[in-house]
Amino acid sequence: MSASLRTGSLVLYKSHPARVEGVGEKIEIALEGGKSRRVRSKDVRLLHPGPMTSLSALQASPEGNLEEAWELLQGERPAFDELAELVYGEFTPATAWATWGLLQDGLYFSGDPGRIEVRTAEQVEALRSEREQKAHEAEQWQAFLQRVEKGTLEDEDRKRLAEVERVALGVAAHSRILASFKVDETPEAAHRFLLRCGYWAPETNPWPQRSGVILESPELGVPALPEEERLDLTHLEAWAIDDEGNQDPDDAISLDGDYLWVHVADVAALVRPDGHLDLAARERSSNLYLPEFTVSMLPEVLTERLGLGLQEISPALSFGMRLGEGGLTDIRVERTLVRVRRTSYQAANARMQAAPFADIARITDAYRQSRLARHAARLDLPEASVRVVDGKVVIRSLPKLASRDMVTDAMLMAGEAAARFAMENDIPIPYAMQPEPEEIRQPKTLSEMYAYRRLFKPSNTVLHPEPHFGLGLECYARATSPLRRYADLLAHQQLRAFVSGNEPLPRERLAEHMAGIDVASARIRRAERQSNLHWKLVHLQRHPEWQGDAVVVALEERKAVLIIPELAMEIRMRLHDRFELDGTVRLKVRDVDLVTQDAWFQVV
Repeated sequence: MSASLRTGSLVLYKSHPARVEGVGEKIEIALEGGKSRRVRSKDVRLLHPGPMTSLSALQASPEGNLEEAWELLQGERPAFDELAELVYGEFTPATAWATWGLLQDGLYFSGDPGRIEVRTAEQVEALRSEREQKAHEAEQWQAFLQRVEKGTLEDEDRKRLAEVERVALGVAAHSRILASFKVDETPEAAHRFLLRCGYWAPETNPWPQRSGVILESPELGVPALPEEERLDLTHLEAWAIDDEGNQDPDDAISLDGDYLWVHVADVAALVRPDGHLDLAARERSSNLYLPEFTVSMLPEVLTERLGLGLQEISPALSFGMRLGEGGLTDIRVERTLVRVRRTSYQAANARMQAAPFADIARITDAYRQSRLARHAARLDLPEASVRVVDGKVVIRSLPKLASRDMVTDAMLMAGEAAARFAMENDIPIPYAMQPEPEEIRQPKTLSEMYAYRRLFKPSNTVLHPEPHFGLGLECYARATSPLRRYADLLAHQQLRAFVSGNEPLPRERLAEHMAGIDVASARIRRAERQSNLHWKLVHLQRHPEWQGDAVVVALEERKAVLIIPELAMEIRMRLHDRFELDGTVRLKVRDVDLVTQDAWFQVV
């Protein structure tokens, strides 16, 4: 090509026009804007031999008859200069550059100066339709972006924004829409974006899906109860005591003289290891209790059939025990039939001075004192129930009731009884353990309890009995909630197999079933904790006039930690001269951020 090049030639350099300024070992070219380069001959392509005095000559677009030339050239392969002459009537640097533009456009002609293809009529029509469609889509896209910016969404926009929702829920990593708005492709940024444009209402709760929990209860067939011998305890008065509105009563208490029975729904009678019900429960790990709804780990029909007190007579796996000076004695695990009455903590609390609750409480109080003597932690930090009822957020403080203490300790007695029975009979079951903290304290004030809780190490599910520090027990197994927790169900399957004369799973198989319990449980707890906080913040956002008392539980370098008892909510504020440990201050809400789950208050 260097032989054809001369000073003044029009060449193509990296898709840009250039004028040849000199030809030698290298080609000296001038580019638009006055820049010059020395390049190799193979780096440029001749478009017109020239002479061309200036690149400015290319700025004027020549007039031509494009469609007429295209029709004449059907079935031909014209040379570059021939095409320029047919379209524009002459071959000049300006028409050469314009002809190059036609090839780049590609509607009527394609290829390059050395090999030009003429499009057929069908090809031109298809390309034209495609371009019109793309132009229409681009116009719609720009209109969509404008509506998103203004927050004036139409129904069709919601389909497009589903990609942003997937990022906000943590199930996708990228979104073209977020990139268009130069918004970070993170769940938090996508959440804020969806709130701003009106796709999500403030009430939308993304936290469970972000946590990766399953949001559907299993819908599986439930077999009939097997015909088997059961100990008839229907003559004993049995009480299932729960919070108001509880839908899955899985434990009840009876007293036979000084012998305490804790009856638990006999879930393992229907849920066998590795069966379809067992696999569904294992996948979910536990019930998920959200303010909006509950996701069960087992089919609801199973709860209706086995929940204690939901039928006139209920099958149960019952744990019997007597409390002696040295601890639990005369431990029994039996398949039973029980007649259960249901009541609430509040109703039971009103009867704590009368039988049978007064007699049961004497036993559970003594058991609690023995646990406290072994340094069991009693942390009475504020708790609250959060529910969404017909769209309204209902937050109810959970009072410290004697009836609740009674039931809690009865269930702990059953858990210890299950653990001891398994140890004495060499039955592999999941045990719950908690290591001892580096320092043992006896907290009395709210701030002391808050500080002590931060010293605690997490509890774990293990295959061999180890002490549970927080409960003050040498051994313990969760065994009173098989409708709601998979670890409890595993314990029931093992214990029930033994008392039925069957072979429990060996430790190796049990370990396989236990794998992931603690991780899955942590995921459930995170989803519940973040969902509760979400609805508390929604409540505050709906009530911008909110005021309430808070207790100072920690003083840090620049901030204080406060707990709002009526909301059971922990917050941080800049240090204030009215803050002192365990002091109460009046606050009013200032602002709420649903995305970061922050709330800001000021002292009244």
